[in-house]
Amino acid sequence: MPTSNESHSAQVLGQTEQHLYYLNERVAIHQEMKNAFNALVAAANTANIDLSIASGFRSFDRQLMLWNNKFSGKTPIKNIAGESILAASLSPLELTHSILLYSALPGASRHHWGCDIDVYAPNLLADDYQLQLEPWEYSAQGPLAKLSAWLVKYAHQFGFFLPYASFQGGVASEPWHLSYAPLAQQYQQAFDIERLAKALNNSTILGKDVIIKNLDDIAKRYINNVCAAPTNVILTKQ
Repeated sequence: MPTSNESHSAQVLGQTEQHLYYLNERVAIHQEMKNAFNALVAAANTANIDLSIASGFRSFDRQLMLWNNKFSGKTPIKNIAGESILAASLSPLELTHSILLYSALPGASRHHWGCDIDVYAPNLLADDYQLQLEPWEYSAQGPLAKLSAWLVKYAHQFGFFLPYASFQGGVASEPWHLSYAPLAQQYQQAFDIERLAKALNNSTILGKDVIIKNLDDIAKRYINNVCAAPTNVILTKQ
């Protein structure tokens, strides 16, 4: 973790890449998570699970694009039942809550930190299968059931946990979202709502007025409302 408050804040908000290690040209993770992630992958391989990252680090600008695409109706929005809803039929506040169910505000995504990743196992999927990152894929009847069960049983041994293991009235359940506790807990504690408000005010985010007006409630319901790491999760960096 950086010693500079300014550098640390930039990492929390997704406005720097200085803390990252690129696994390939597309996927980056926190450099202090590399050893733990490699150990996790190696252990999964012994169970014939090719644990891979669908999404790692995501910058503020990337998250902003994802948000604006949904707010403008360019990208479909789904409800908790997985059904598509029309952005045009919602008030700005309703639309904001609908997006937050599955997509974080830019500056408030755990993916900014580099220690949160979305995972899957390509060897458990058909060759022509297009991953959707939807809960049913990781359910007992889904193609990634083996991966999901393995993560629940073993991820804690490598310092990882599922911050969205279940729906708690904020972000929907995300059985694919792993968080490296030794780093994630530090970033979570460093979250500053005033810095987030400033970053959003200086951005081109759609729905800015309603977001800023309701930011305290949004933080309580979506940003700080995560499932606790299990008591047996390893908290020392590997």
